[in-house]
Amino acid sequence: MHYVAMLTIVDPDLNAKVRPAHLAYIDDLYKQGKVVMAGPFTDKQGGMVIYKAASPEEALELAKADPVVKEGARTLELREWSPLEFPLG
Repeated sequence: MHYVAMLTIVDPDLNAKVRPAHLAYIDDLYKQGKVVMAGPFTDKQGGMVIYKAASPEEALELAKADPVVKEGARTLELREWSPLEFPLG
């Protein structure tokens, strides 16, 4: 299953400090096949990570271990996502 993590910045200074560790973390998970896609929002208020995990518990564990979440620089909203298969019909 896929899970979308919405990561809203709540402490810009701390976020800037922890961001390199965040990028290294999601890059490593991408190499393991656990992150499908990630990136910042254009309004610079946070970003999104799409995880591929076997269960909601695994996805939550991965998302909570992200340095920006662990350090309190960003809030976490995690939702299960069911992408459409294209082409439709």
